[in-house]
Amino acid sequence: MAERWKPSVTVAAIIERRIDGVSQFLIVEEETPEGLKLNNPAGHLDPKESPEQGVIREVLEETACVFVPDRLVGIYLSRFQRPAVTEPPRLPLRGGAAPQGGAADLEAARRSAGGEDVTYVRFAFGGSVGEPDPSRRLDDGIVRTLWMSLDELRASRSRHRSPHVLGCIEDYLTGRRYPLAAITTDPSVYTPEIKTRH
Repeated sequence: MAERWKPSVTVAAIIERRIDGVSQFLIVEEETPEGLKLNNPAGHLDPKESPEQGVIREVLEETACVFVPDRLVGIYLSRFQRPAVTEPPRLPLRGGAAPQGGAADLEAARRSAGGEDVTYVRFAFGGSVGEPDPSRRLDDGIVRTLWMSLDELRASRSRHRSPHVLGCIEDYLTGRRYPLAAITTDPSVYTPEIKTRH
């Protein structure tokens, strides 16, 4: 039997503030395999949590702010592929020579990383945040948070982690809004039903 395809479920927050009549959106700058990228506060849904709980947790981890979701902006599907790469050895070389042990050890030091083909299902929520808690450190990989205008976001499109960074914000600005109750989390998420054979 072939392995069943499983998309990665993520949650994201669209957070707006207005300064002198100009909308700004809370964005994180984060380290990725492709370098520093911009993203909405977002991350993977963890076991035993609803999408709403997941987005509250992710915003706190990535921005140190408490997020209060008040709407579902949309559910988004995207896919990316990262080709397999062979990285050069990371062993120290002396004078350009192979490490002690010769070519076999040098070859063993090479690391081949398999390619990735990932599909994401993103639940994007709108809502508000309070001030950041200065006692909290940001999640690993998050370099900083920043507020960006729509024009700044459009001008930095090549630095976005996914096409949904801007897409979710533009949908939010058109007034797209669904009630939080549109997502139902069954109690079995927290206490799974045990299936038995009869």
